[in-house]
Amino acid sequence: MPIPPNPTTVILPILCLLLFLLSPQASPLSSASIVSELSVLQSQSSTGVIHLTNDLLLRILSVPTPRPFHFLIFFDARQLHSKPELALSTLRSEFSIVSSSFLFNNPDKKSHLFFFDMEFNESQDSFSRFGINALPHIRIIPPSAIDLKNDSFELDSYSGLTESLTQFIASRTKLSVGTIKRPPFMSKKQIFFASAVALIWTPFLVKKLMSGNTILHEKITWMAGAIFVYFFSVSGMMFNIIRKMPLFLRDRKDPTKILFFYQGSGLQLGAEGFSIGFLYTTVGLLLAFLTHGLVKVRNRSAQRWAMMLILFVLFWSVQKVVLLGNWKSGYRIHGYWPSSWR
Repeated sequence: MPIPPNPTTVILPILCLLLFLLSPQASPLSSASIVSELSVLQSQSSTGVIHLTNDLLLRILSVPTPRPFHFLIFFDARQLHSKPELALSTLRSEFSIVSSSFLFNNPDKKSHLFFFDMEFNESQDSFSRFGINALPHIRIIPPSAIDLKNDSFELDSYSGLTESLTQFIASRTKLSVGTIKRPPFMSKKQIFFASAVALIWTPFLVKKLMSGNTILHEKITWMAGAIFVYFFSVSGMMFNIIRKMPLFLRDRKDPTKILFFYQGSGLQLGAEGFSIGFLYTTVGLLLAFLTHGLVKVRNRSAQRWAMMLILFVLFWSVQKVVLLGNWKSGYRIHGYWPSSWR
């Protein structure tokens, strides 16, 4: 007599087969779906920069290559924002300006290039995948990239980020960012408040000007203003303001050291500008004193000693400026002395 089969051994395989057939099958992510998702995230950001996480990066990489878009990543670390030599906050702001400018100038191509930022504390695995060990770092990933480290391109210059990033995008993606749209210097409320204050004070200012009893009628005001304009001109302060250069940098080889002078003509620190401006201003003031003050001294002996001292300081100041220029640029300025002096 045959042994009847156990009901459990018959029902269990059938249930497993039914669960397998009824369960949803995983399918690769399509290009249209990821572009749609990224477009939604892009529209939700005021600057068009999407926050990139490990999960979102994996979904993007699951799209079959070539993907229908390039994507540009700004790698960030909040714990390093306090280091002025890195200027990550400033670079992040410039990156956002380029992103918003691209969206404004290219509404029909906004799905061809996506801008992302990635935080180190949230996405350490992705940082390792790109092989990033230093910041600042910006990288563009082309549609055909499979190996993120070797198939992507790194921005090599962070001086004047908006211009260098615009050129970088054009060279790697053949897409034009267009005119950079910077936010206004003052908001509408600030402009309204400043206009109201100016309107209220205008009658009092006109009365003061008519009476000739203002600070603008003082000779010392114009002298101080002239010295300030001269210092501002010769120290390169406008360059530092436009480029947002730090006052100093920490030495990468020895973080305990601070660099006030950076060798290389492509970068000028704030301390360098102040030093050169001080030397040039000293030269200008001493020359003004020689031509307007020292000539009125009646004591010939005191006049000669003062002139010798001033000429020595002038020679020393100009020599320091020339030596610093030689050291930074690599060029040399030689004095053409008479042959009989050599």
